[in-house]
Amino acid sequence: MLLASDSQYDSRKVSPAGSVRLTTMQQKLSVAIITLNEGENLARTLASVQFADEVVVIDSGSTDRTLEIARDYGARVIIEPWKGFAQQKNSAIDKCSGTWVLSLDADEELTPELQREIAALLKGDPTADAYLLRRRNIFLGRWIRHGGYYPDPKLRLFRKHSANFAPPARFTERPVHETMAFEGTLETLEHDLIHHAYPTIESYIEHMDRYSTLGAQIILEKGKTGKSLYAFVHNIFIIPAFTFIWNFFFRGGFLDGREGLLLHLYHSTYTSWKYSKAWQIARKR
Repeated sequence: MLLASDSQYDSRKVSPAGSVRLTTMQQKLSVAIITLNEGENLARTLASVQFADEVVVIDSGSTDRTLEIARDYGARVIIEPWKGFAQQKNSAIDKCSGTWVLSLDADEELTPELQREIAALLKGDPTADAYLLRRRNIFLGRWIRHGGYYPDPKLRLFRKHSANFAPPARFTERPVHETMAFEGTLETLEHDLIHHAYPTIESYIEHMDRYSTLGAQIILEKGKTGKSLYAFVHNIFIIPAFTFIWNFFFRGGFLDGREGLLLHLYHSTYTSWKYSKAWQIARKR
């Protein structure tokens, strides 16, 4: 990532909404978001980043109000064909002009406390090259606090380039559950990012069907296809059952009530699905 500037934040400007904007070039903040039919989520996300200098939205063919909402909030909208999660997010990062980049999903929002924390951080001279954000996952309207779902830290705020001019921070090339790779020091911010993940059971099932198909590709690349009877039973039954028991009972998932029960039950089903799909693909080869 780029070296922190020696100069300090030296001016403040208030946006029409009354939020503080960062105007020093050395500490300029860009927000990178990828979208596809995110009309129900995007306004909430953009409203929480109005303190940033720039918002870049890479859209891959929305047919709802996504583009209209993005432009209403002053985002720079670029339309590109879908290239996969990692490549799409990396494209958004490439088009950011700020020293600092905040990468968000369209169903996430910053709490007011996190907005102020980031603004204060970039007002000074940040000591790290990247920051983890603590994430609250909301399932069926409930904040899931147990079973490994909180604080769920995600690397989302980072300097665009490394101090030693190594390649810029980038998402790793994976079909799904992409992660950020960077060079430098890492710290964790105190306040939370909110993830409005699955408002309905139908939305969860639809997402997990798609994600399990992508996850099956990763399993195939690792050669864990479950061709033997033991591997088949282990991958499709034992691993999902153990995942449920561990997270729901031993990690306190039961403390999140009925929503917690459903989430852990369906997550174990997702685990079984991705191994089943990998086996199905391998069986046809």
